[in-house]
Amino acid sequence: MITLAILPVIVQTVIMLVSGNIGAGVAVAGAFSLVRFRSAPGSAREIAAVFMVMAIGIATGMGYVVLAGILFAVIALFQIALCSVNFGSAGENERTLKITIPEDLDYEGLFDDIFAEYTKSARLESVKTSNLGTLYELRYLITLKNASVPKSFIDEIRTRNGNLNIVCGRVQTKEAL
Repeated sequence: MITLAILPVIVQTVIMLVSGNIGAGVAVAGAFSLVRFRSAPGSAREIAAVFMVMAIGIATGMGYVVLAGILFAVIALFQIALCSVNFGSAGENERTLKITIPEDLDYEGLFDDIFAEYTKSARLESVKTSNLGTLYELRYLITLKNASVPKSFIDEIRTRNGNLNIVCGRVQTKEAL
């Protein structure tokens, strides 16, 4: 999310630098395509850093050293501000809950009373069959009332699902920036 917030500033600066100069525009397009398509895929943070460094390099190469310094300072302060407020990150209480149940249980509303007691919200994300269709794997996105997963919450689900597998973990997110 932070990368999406920073990239427009970088792109705007590059466009401002090469506007009206066809040679510089073609060179910039070639450089960006080489970096993007000839290098190993990286995280959003790495791609944003590469684009920022290239924009600063273009600015200094064209003689706009002050602009390069201002661009670096603005983006660095912007990144620090967004990181300090956890912009775009999942909530601390959000979890992914995977519950395995036997095929004879109707999963619609099966855990609603338990979720009402222990969570602020619960949403069924997916249903998957396993073990040749004899088991269902339910994947929920839940927001807990407390930061930790209570043992009693897991125990109540375990009792209801016949002591089959339960996995409760943090929401998987891509590295931000």
